[in-house]
Amino acid sequence: MTDDIQQKAEKKITYNFNKLQKRLRRNVGNAIADFGMIEEGDRVMVCLSGGKDSYTLLDILLNLQQSAPVNFSVVAVNLDQKQPGFPEEVLPRYLESIGVEYKIVEENTYGIVKEKIPEGKTTCSLCSRLRRGILYRTATELGATKIALGHHRDDMLATLFLNMFYGGKMKSMPPKLISDDGKQIVIRPLAYCKEKDIIKYAEAKQFPIIPCNLCGSQPNLQRQVVKEMLNTWDRQYPGRLETMFSALQDIVPSHLCDPNLFDFKGIKHGQMIDGVEGDTAFDNIKIEPKTFLDEDDDNNFTDAGVIQFKAVN
Repeated sequence: MTDDIQQKAEKKITYNFNKLQKRLRRNVGNAIADFGMIEEGDRVMVCLSGGKDSYTLLDILLNLQQSAPVNFSVVAVNLDQKQPGFPEEVLPRYLESIGVEYKIVEENTYGIVKEKIPEGKTTCSLCSRLRRGILYRTATELGATKIALGHHRDDMLATLFLNMFYGGKMKSMPPKLISDDGKQIVIRPLAYCKEKDIIKYAEAKQFPIIPCNLCGSQPNLQRQVVKEMLNTWDRQYPGRLETMFSALQDIVPSHLCDPNLFDFKGIKHGQMIDGVEGDTAFDNIKIEPKTFLDEDDDNNFTDAGVIQFKAVN
């Protein structure tokens, strides 16, 4: 009887993991298709920090690589920033165990940040700029055509609120962008993935997580405060984050306040403008999230553009 119970429990664990993996694969595949992230012959440089997000990104891309409708290669890159106590052997050992091409770049950005940033001030801005320059240079050296980052849906929503609260801009993380010099294309294949799904996946896969003792441990970090706000909303109002992300994909410039995006001065009495709705400030309808898949129903895939890069079982 005990063996029977154990077998049922193991089957349930396997079923739930397969369902989770399938959801992540589909969301990544849909994001890649929607934004044209990966094309035939691409060499994708996956930036691996040792955190749950970048491990999941690498794992799902390698998984998709086997069934994708285009051929692309993957190279994993880690930037060893020389933080005290950083376990240098963990990532090389893991990457060798899965047989993926990789490169470890050693740069003492930790020392620069600690020297330039006063004690008690947040280090994220300078650290991010330093990392970005090194990763762009490495991508060129490796011949990478795309740089893949592990930011997910919740990161994009948090950035939206950070920019509104502290920067006075309606701006988030784009799923795909080009560098200032036009030489690098950055992609975020996890754009449609929920952080809580990534957490479950990383735990199930038992990735060798390396904690960041430079930025993640800073107290009162603005991003952490915003993330907690979003997590509270998600607990209290299930579905709110999905609806909010849908809003990022359905912008109505005529109902915002940016004259650079909409010609408010051009509106004249008695004029009807095609494609512009009337004076409706709030659409009192149920908004169905357009991009997130919580079930494994193939009927969700009706758009040919999405299907072209979806994961095949």
